[in-house]
Amino acid sequence: TPGPATPLPGGLAAVQGATAPRLIARFGKPQLDMSEGTARKLQFAGPICVLDTYLYPQSRGEPVVTHVDARQRDGRPIDEASCVAALSGARAR
Repeated sequence: TPGPATPLPGGLAAVQGATAPRLIARFGKPQLDMSEGTARKLQFAGPICVLDTYLYPQSRGEPVVTHVDARQRDGRPIDEASCVAALSGARAR
């Protein structure tokens, strides 16, 4: 049997399973908003990093985030939770 689910790190829990309106309320207007079939990608950028969120419909409901990718502005890797925290902090200012 599968073990217990591993909790998501920090602010990443607030993004996984989020709808597009919830993401926009948290991070502001996306830098990129594109759809392909039933999938939707919203990209948010701040001074430190870029966060790509991928939303897919779940059980005939509104599309929600099922995957995220993050990178520093120069393309180097960054932890997704750190990027979410940086973007949330930038929005709060």
